[in-house]
Order: sequence, then C-alpha cells, then structure tokens
Amino acid sequence: MPILKNVLLALAAAAMAAASAFAAEITDVTGRKVEIELPAKRILLGEARQIHVAAALKGEHVFDTIVGWRDDLIKKDPDSYAGYSERFPAVEKLPRFGYIPSGDFSLEAAIALKPDVLTLNLEAEKAVEEAGFIEKAAAAGIAVVYLDFRVDPAKNSERSIEILGQLFGAETRAKEFIDYRRAQIAIVTDRLANAGAIERPKVFIERSPGITGETACCRTFGPANFGEMVEKAGGHNIGSDVITATFGDLNPEQLVVANPDHVIVTGSNWSAESDLNQFVAVGRGADPTAAREKLRGLMQRPAFASLDAVKAGRLHAVWHQFYGAPYEFVPIQQFAKWFHPDLFADIDPDRTFREFHEKFLPVAYRSGYFVSLSDGGE
Repeated sequence: MPILKNVLLALAAAAMAAASAFAAEITDVTGRKVEIELPAKRILLGEARQIHVAAALKGEHVFDTIVGWRDDLIKKDPDSYAGYSERFPAVEKLPRFGYIPSGDFSLEAAIALKPDVLTLNLEAEKAVEEAGFIEKAAAAGIAVVYLDFRVDPAKNSERSIEILGQLFGAETRAKEFIDYRRAQIAIVTDRLANAGAIERPKVFIERSPGITGETACCRTFGPANFGEMVEKAGGHNIGSDVITATFGDLNPEQLVVANPDHVIVTGSNWSAESDLNQFVAVGRGADPTAAREKLRGLMQRPAFASLDAVKAGRLHAVWHQFYGAPYEFVPIQQFAKWFHPDLFADIDPDRTFREFHEKFLPVAYRSGYFVSLSDGGE
C-alpha cells in the first residue's frame, strides 16, 4: 500500500503541474494565431526593451522565465540596463542576441536555449517573413509572437501588454497596467475636452538628433507614436501635415515655414553608438545641466535660428525610449504642461512616473527623463 500511495501522489503532482500550464492560442498583433503552452516556461525577448513591460507584469520575478534577450537595451538605453543589472546582477550573464533584420541574429544559438517563444517587434515582420524565419523556428519548437509598441501604439499597445500578460502568466497584472495607463492619459485628454476650444500650439518633435553624421535636420514623426502624444497633449504636430508614416523627414525650409511654437527633441544615452556625441542624454538618472547644454547646442543649427520657439525659449527634450514602451502617459502629461501650463499647473509627470515605478516596477526610480529651456522648467 505505501508504494501504491506514493505512485498516486506522484501522479497527482504531475497532473497538478500539467494543469498549471495549458495549450492555448494567442492572436498576435498581426492577426496570426499562435499555439503555445501558457504560461510560457522559457521566453526569449526579441527586443530587450520589452523588459519595460515584462517587469511591470512580473516584478521581482521578471527574469525567472527569460532565457535570453536582444542586445538593444545595453546599446540604446544603457541607463535602464544599469538599473536592471544593479537590481538583478545575474542579467549580466543573460545571453544576448542581435537583430533579425540586420542579419546578426543566430537562430542556432537561440535554439540551444530551448525557448518556448520568441517575441518580436512588428517592424521586423518583413525581414522575418522574407527569411522564412517563422517556419525555421517552428521546426525547432519555438513559437514566434509579434508585439508592437512603436508602429501603431494606439492600435497595438494594449493588445501587446495583454499578450505579454498571457506569456508570463500575469493577466491580472496586465489589466491593472492597462487601467493605470488609461487613467493617467485621461487626466489630460478629459481636461482638454472639458476646456472647450483652446489654441493648440504648433509643435515640431525631432527624432534623435545628434547621434551620428552631420547635425542635419529634420527627422520627425507622422500622426502615430510621438506625433500622437503631441496631439493628445493638446498640441498640433506639424509633422502630421506632411508625413503619413510613423517617421519621415521635413526639409529645413518646411520647418522654417511651419514656424513651430515649441520644439521637442528626443534623446537618450547613445554613447555606445554615437560618433558625434551631440545628442541630448535624457533618461534614468540623467544630468539635467549637461542635457540642457546639448539642447542649446542643437538649436544652433541654421534651420532653427529664426523659429519663434527658439526665440521664446520653448525648447524641450524627452526620453527617446518612450516611443517604444507603453509609458506614453508620462510624456503626454509633460507635453500638456509645456503646451498649456496654466491648465495643467497641478500635474506632476515626475511624480506620476515615480508612482508607476513604486506600483509596478522592481527597479528604483531616478528622475531625468525631461529637460526644458522654457520658463516652465522641467
């Protein structure tokens, strides 16, 4: 009888373990239906910056099921990487991978880690399809799921949070994240709606100037991404008048004719990639004095001298990585303060982001995500 009892207990334990994971079908942001056992036991992040969502879902346990990630966080956002490596020293040894569209992703090395799923950004879809990558991964037992926080965040961000919630077994936490995000955006959009007819200042938001090459002008955003954040904050994104894609270029003459009331540049710590070092390094723990000096320097370019925004000092910088994480409630609040300081005098985006860290994230908050040369300060 004791032997039989032990066998029955073992079978019961096995049944409980099997019940904790179940075969399911996920529909990713492209509409593909992907069969996978949930929650996933071994996850490979095809963009390391997805950690900004995964960490909000899993907190202290975020790295329990991540077996590798792309090398973009350490290259493009080393300040955030430092925050996570300080809190979780073992991530220094976490395998890193390249970018599939660049041809430096090793499927063989990924297979060796035996992941259940690989998460990819939507903008990689064309290169992935052309390479037949999904079929090759499937043959090795790896499901591929597309997420999107960048190309069309209004359409795809919440769905992407839900997908990660499914993969990490954190559906309830994903809903809490979405609810918090919606509520913080509504603080701005509801107040603007109740304010009636207000004048929307013209805004030029420049995408990552000062990284490489000559200090050229003028890469910007169309109606999505940062362009949409500007509109939700009560401004008018002049890039949307010309550009229909997520990103595009204005020529300097178009900028001069548009004559924006505010200029915002996106910046981050790109020291690992820059050969120019004229970018505005804003982000976690950034030095605001150094960032303002870089911002002033960028305004010395010929196209900017005659702009009303430059003459009035309505010049700002925002952390570039907001464009790829569903934390856009923070820049929306900050933009609203810059565009309509009286209407949003009581809003404190720094306090909002600090509260978000305390509620959701396992890393400590450090300010530095915005700087401004206007009288409104940071």
